[in-house]
Amino acid sequence: MNATNPMLDISSHTPMMQQYLTVKQQYAHALVFYRMGDFYELFFEDAHRAVKLLGITLTHRGKSNGQPIPMAGVPYHAAESYLARLVKAGETIAICEQVGEVTGKGPVDRQVVRILTPGTLTDDALLPSHQSASLAALCFDKDKVGIAVLELSSGQFLVQEMPLDYLRLGIELARLAPAEILISEDVENTATVKQLRQDIETPLTRRPNVDFHPGNAADVLCRQFKVSTLAGFGVEHLKLAQAAAAALLHYASETQKTSLPHIQRIRVESMDAFIALDPVTRRNLEITEPLFEHGTSLLKLVDRCQTVMGSRLLARHLMQPLRDTKLLEQRQDAIDDILKGYHEEAIRVALSSIGDIERVLGRIALNTARPRDLVMLRQACAQLPFVHHALHPALHPKSLVLSQLASQLGSFNHVFDLLKQAVVEIPPVLLREGGVIAAGFDSELDELRQIRDHANQFLLDMEQRERENTGIATLKIGYNRVSGYYIELTRAQSESAPAHFIRRQTLKNVERYITPELKTFEDKVLSSESRALNREKQLFDHLLDTLRQELAALQGMSAAVAELDVLANWAAQARNRQWIRPTFQPECGIDIQAGRHPVVESLIQASFTPNDVNLNEKHRLALITGPNMGGKSTYMRQTALICILAYCGSFVPAKQAKLGPIDRIFTRIGSADDLSSGKSTFMVEMTETAQILHHATSHSLVLMDEVGRGTSTYDGLSLAWACVLDLAKRIQCLCLFATHYFELTELGQQAGIDNYHVAAKEINGDLILLHQVRSGPASQSHGIQVAKLAGIPASVLKEAQQRLKILERQQSKYIGTAHQNDLFDFDTAPEHIVVEPQIQIVEVEKPSPVLEQLQQTDVDNLTPRQALELLYALKQLI
Repeated sequence: MNATNPMLDISSHTPMMQQYLTVKQQYAHALVFYRMGDFYELFFEDAHRAVKLLGITLTHRGKSNGQPIPMAGVPYHAAESYLARLVKAGETIAICEQVGEVTGKGPVDRQVVRILTPGTLTDDALLPSHQSASLAALCFDKDKVGIAVLELSSGQFLVQEMPLDYLRLGIELARLAPAEILISEDVENTATVKQLRQDIETPLTRRPNVDFHPGNAADVLCRQFKVSTLAGFGVEHLKLAQAAAAALLHYASETQKTSLPHIQRIRVESMDAFIALDPVTRRNLEITEPLFEHGTSLLKLVDRCQTVMGSRLLARHLMQPLRDTKLLEQRQDAIDDILKGYHEEAIRVALSSIGDIERVLGRIALNTARPRDLVMLRQACAQLPFVHHALHPALHPKSLVLSQLASQLGSFNHVFDLLKQAVVEIPPVLLREGGVIAAGFDSELDELRQIRDHANQFLLDMEQRERENTGIATLKIGYNRVSGYYIELTRAQSESAPAHFIRRQTLKNVERYITPELKTFEDKVLSSESRALNREKQLFDHLLDTLRQELAALQGMSAAVAELDVLANWAAQARNRQWIRPTFQPECGIDIQAGRHPVVESLIQASFTPNDVNLNEKHRLALITGPNMGGKSTYMRQTALICILAYCGSFVPAKQAKLGPIDRIFTRIGSADDLSSGKSTFMVEMTETAQILHHATSHSLVLMDEVGRGTSTYDGLSLAWACVLDLAKRIQCLCLFATHYFELTELGQQAGIDNYHVAAKEINGDLILLHQVRSGPASQSHGIQVAKLAGIPASVLKEAQQRLKILERQQSKYIGTAHQNDLFDFDTAPEHIVVEPQIQIVEVEKPSPVLEQLQQTDVDNLTPRQALELLYALKQLI
């Protein structure tokens, strides 16, 4: 039975199930976790789904339309692990808590207090510390898209607008890496959204169109930031971005069931501020995730940050290399200042005691903080003087970044003092366990605890006092569950009872009395436990209110801690791994001397063989030949990784590095099927190649490995030949092009294209790989020798050697060379070339110079004058 069926008769159920079904109707899209005592229960279809996703037991409770109602539940105290699994699976969960007191008259009041979605997590139990969970919204127009991104745990709020180009949008979403994307209902069936659902794993959540209404967006943002105009934020002209941002605020407020005081500013970003890295490139370069299960990514190698905030910021830097060289040089200056006096270790030690205050502040803002969050914040405030002490020696008059960070760190002694007075040293995990607020902080709470913990002593003291006041030595104070607390006198002594004794009960031989003081004590002691817990909650909430007044400054401190941690980490990497400071130049080019692959160098046992890279205006494309396992792929990848590290502001693994402007990095490396969309290995290869040829520019770095190997020799060779010419002549990008097609080395004679090879030696049939990149083409591929290294049986290798000799003799007979035939050497090829020794003959005619000229001309882009000049040139050739 579906609980959201509008035909379902809610009135036919028990009062409790009526309450549940009413909640479920309001949150039909979510799994409703319905609190019942010590369990969260799910019913109907929710129960079936939970059983499938969590592997819990399906039970039943009551009946609906004569059928048992499916039910499944998880323990309240262990719910977080189950919630984390559901959110990871892309589910939305509505937490329905008991908010009223048990009265025995109908079900206890319940209401949804929070909605959990993949993009709105702030709890450490639900979100791993090294991961960021951001929420994005897309607002589409005919030819533009507005993008807004909100990280709820930190309050970071970013917007931008860009042309509606699907590849660029995909690159931007890969950079931002949101955990959830909001779209309006009216774009659900557009081609762009359908393609997004097919290409990305990120959940797309539909929202009402009104949330994205551009006419209301500015008002929503102004109310959030408490301003009258958005001009100060620079977003007043970005209507689509405003609409996307307003949709995020609607959604965040709705899911958190509270205001969002920590979101105090919004910042405009531009895709052009970063080096674009498409998802294929990020995967091929193993920036944050290794290609293989037991591999190592660049992030895993370089992340030795002391705080989790620093680790997350470091990951963002690697995912988002900057193009602003002035900002990068400021980061480099800071690293230099830290290195000059060996300050990095002192800074890192001082930072190591600071917890994840970025998320703590987010939970304080959202009113979901726990007692130990405040202890973490207290510890951070206590550690700040030590951070200042460690940082101070590195500060110089020109230390712009470090001076700004020192100012931003600030001093929060008043916050430390408040939390030191208010919260015990080691509080319980949950507020409801009590014992969070320190003794001496609140007199009312102290009295309640005194009564609760020392009731017997209080009664003994009162009893002794009353005996002395009345002179009745046998007076005693007692308690029972029916009468409560009482003063008991014998019947004879009752004649001497003082006037303030109020008769409560008469028994056979005794009289029982109550006094105003005892009545007050009774009221206090009987409710002291619950009243103490309520008072602690009031004090804790007041603490959070007080801390919320400091949010802006505390967030600045948190951001400064993270940035200082990243800089100190880069300094430690530079010193420990012998990395150098790269320089930036305005001219296009990459000049790296003795560059090294940072990850491979750290993993191999032997010393790493460094290599140079020299690409510039006159030498834009390097054709690299040589054997497999020779190091072509490592050489190409290390070039890209050195560039990424440099454009993060880090030092790099090289003897020297000079880099010109780079707008994008593309890679076409390796092979894989995409069976889910019906694409073969070769189709995937050609799709990736097409994207590069369409979107690379003269400032792009392109890495291409073995283009054309997924089809027949002639087709693949022809495609590779054409790609090299297009990259070198039309696009004129900086390109490393690795290939086993020796025929392509003929292109090394053309301007802008140079031949390189990875060196290898063959000694007594054994292949020695030197891993050195040298000028000139390779002489052979050494394929059989590499096969030998891979363990191919000796009989197979022997047969391959014999076949190779036959093929070489055939080539020598028809071409006069013992090496692989050059299919594109038209000047030296005879008029008839026998491709197969049996009977197949291929006619090869020398091409007409006029046809060659026409084939190389982009007629569509000629000006009238250029067309006339071409016509005269062709006439002269004829």
